[in-house]
Amino acid sequence: MNGGVDYLLSEEVINLTRGPSGLGFNIVGGTDQQHMSNDSGIYVSRIKENGAAALDGRLQEGDKILAVNGKDLKNMLHQDAVDLFRTAGDSVSLKVQHRLLPQNGPSSQRGDGEPGGIPLAVILVPGLAIAVAAVWAFLRLRQRV
Repeated sequence: MNGGVDYLLSEEVINLTRGPSGLGFNIVGGTDQQHMSNDSGIYVSRIKENGAAALDGRLQEGDKILAVNGKDLKNMLHQDAVDLFRTAGDSVSLKVQHRLLPQNGPSSQRGDGEPGGIPLAVILVPGLAIAVAAVWAFLRLRQRV
């Protein structure tokens, strides 16, 4: 189903305040409209620009919504989920599951927004310098012979 990629899952509770255009996102899925193979969950299909979800920034397209104001969305028809969102009130608590791509190697806990690991330039620049020096030495040696 996922092309051999194992995803890391994380859960988060996101509290949104309904704005002029609602909560600011669209959903897909449900027991009658499966979005993912063998999964009848409710997923975020689109985040509306400048909506409550976009302004908050934590909800992402592709996130699975597990619960709304404590009400589990498991085994729910699509329209029932839509109705639940519409009647949830102005302050809405979403329990969300994010799918994250795994990192190669040990995970980094830098916390500064920078990816972990060695920058490519740190490897390429010395490697290129060694290659140039080797070619120069080879040509100099060849001139002497």
